[in-house]
Amino acid sequence: MCHKWYSASLFPGATSGGNRGTLKHMGALRSRLESQTYPDLGTMMDGYARAAVELGSESFQKELDFTADTVDNLDEILVLVSESPDLDLDFEVRLWGSYLGEVLRRRYNGSWQMTPYPGGAIAVPSVEVRGSHLFPLVKVYRRLTMGEEEDLGSFVAMVTERLGSAARVN
Repeated sequence: MCHKWYSASLFPGATSGGNRGTLKHMGALRSRLESQTYPDLGTMMDGYARAAVELGSESFQKELDFTADTVDNLDEILVLVSESPDLDLDFEVRLWGSYLGEVLRRRYNGSWQMTPYPGGAIAVPSVEVRGSHLFPLVKVYRRLTMGEEEDLGSFVAMVTERLGSAARVN
């Protein structure tokens, strides 16, 4: 099964917009990512996450290296993104949520799956770790729309508390 993002939003209230500097780059990045067909969900999420690393460095001067140590950098980026009047919520959620998910997937040796969000009618990408489902895109959506109380550092600390130390991969 091939995966491709479609124009229909996974998140209510998502809007399009943008016409300056970073937003122009974002438009090109979005077009590039959405025009690709991915062989599976994991490959697609990895592609979006790598694009987030690129954008984090080039447009926000923040290092993102797929470690939990860079989650605070991601949170700082999301504060700036959320303040943009031209916020493309759907794309930002996919881009930065994929990065957060890849941090968690790599840390705990998990896998990407499409999973119905509890209480929801639609399946969204989740990271399955030791029988638990983490919803990084939903977390990023909440961070962008609800603000500080949804900070990512606290989320990662809670995940670490519940799942324990990172997986050891030889």
